[in-house]
Amino acid sequence: MASNADKIIGVDVCKDTQRTGDVYVKEECGVFGIFDRDGFDTAKIVYYALYALQHRGQESCGIAINDRQKKLTETHKALGLVSDVFSPEELERLRGDMAVGHVRYSTTGGNTYVNAQPLSIKYAKGTISIVHNGNISNAAKLRSTLENSGAIFQSTSDTEVVAFMLARERLKCSSIEEAVKRIIPKLEGSFSMIVMSPQKLIAVRDPYGIRPMCMGKKGKSIVFSSETCGLDAVGANWERDVKPGEIILVSDDGVSCDETYCGKKSALCIFEHIYFARPDSYIDGQSVYEARMEAGRILAEEYPVDADIVFGVPDSGIVAASGFSERSGIPKVDGLIKNRYIGRTFIQPEQSQREESVRIKLNVLSHNVQGKRVVMIDDSIVRGTTISNIVSLLKGAGAAEVHVRISSPEFLWPCYFGTDIPSRDQLVSNRYSNVELCERIGADSLHFLPLERVKEIAKNSKVGFCDACFSGKYPFEVPQSVDKLEFEH
Repeated sequence: MASNADKIIGVDVCKDTQRTGDVYVKEECGVFGIFDRDGFDTAKIVYYALYALQHRGQESCGIAINDRQKKLTETHKALGLVSDVFSPEELERLRGDMAVGHVRYSTTGGNTYVNAQPLSIKYAKGTISIVHNGNISNAAKLRSTLENSGAIFQSTSDTEVVAFMLARERLKCSSIEEAVKRIIPKLEGSFSMIVMSPQKLIAVRDPYGIRPMCMGKKGKSIVFSSETCGLDAVGANWERDVKPGEIILVSDDGVSCDETYCGKKSALCIFEHIYFARPDSYIDGQSVYEARMEAGRILAEEYPVDADIVFGVPDSGIVAASGFSERSGIPKVDGLIKNRYIGRTFIQPEQSQREESVRIKLNVLSHNVQGKRVVMIDDSIVRGTTISNIVSLLKGAGAAEVHVRISSPEFLWPCYFGTDIPSRDQLVSNRYSNVELCERIGADSLHFLPLERVKEIAKNSKVGFCDACFSGKYPFEVPQSVDKLEFEH
């Protein structure tokens, strides 16, 4: 399903879903890019990096590769895992010295080929390919303005809006990097993007740094990745994180940085450390693993309990359970086993299907829990459905007591920057007190990470955090009704 430079492709933004606690949470995918100066097999490097970033997106993936001499861009993308989408023959066909790659989740019903990235377009100055991690919250307003001036869109994608804005600005200025610089003040929300033109690779992070991105080197080649685990997978050395608001240009002339939009109060999504990122990654100077360990330690300090064992709900609660065990002295064991051959796509949005899926995806180690007072660590509670089912499974397997500890504060507010927390009336912590919720899920006790201590989990971070989904304090003013672009089937 390759596309050449003569194709214009509209691709839906990653309003993506990933299970956290008991709900689909839209999380903004993974991106990778390389500017090759060493004669590497560029497609394979991106391929291995996307493998490492697969946790950020399992529905579809793609690679766009460019030959700077021939000025030819080839794009291959499809539904499925990285291992399914790219055959050895396809990787052999993708030849060039500059490339970008993307992995994504889909919205319910939106898992179609047209939604896969990279987005590659042809315009008067040549081609551009974009991989985008984030949510442009004013995309609908921007699109309406563009349509009123004669623009025609093939999708309802905010990434396509960005691409059109870039193409239009590039016709008014001398370079693609200047076009990128011109559109940043017009974009609201979160974005970590890599833009590939026929001769240049540009990485840009929104001025608040809501979504992560780092830069590395492999030989003389420059690479960018959503997480450091992507660098590790291809043998690249971490150089530094892309600063919030920074534009980094890589070309045959070298690497240059524009910090015009740097300096705002940074607001990295705290949920990167709680859930989204891989535990072996570092984001803005902070170890994700250590952040989750610290969350568990804080829970043990704040809400001790007499118990026999502690364990985490796979996979997001496991590291926090280690921290709880370390601080409390309660032995950590395996209490739940995850069926790793069922992808996240198996989990369905309907409540009845969600309840059925819990039994298939998770099984209790009865030998470890029978007759025991257990502490179960999970990353969040949003609607309360899944965790209630897990507590029921544990008690059905003979657990004497089930004490639930959550390694994040209560979800109380919606997110407008890429984590699609439901409206406030769907958030269970807005509908029930802690005591009522504990009774509702069938636990013997229930406590959340205290809001006032949530930022302590990332003490080494070089940036500040957005915790608006817990606190209601957004990094900048958000509209009463937020623009949303839904893919039209």
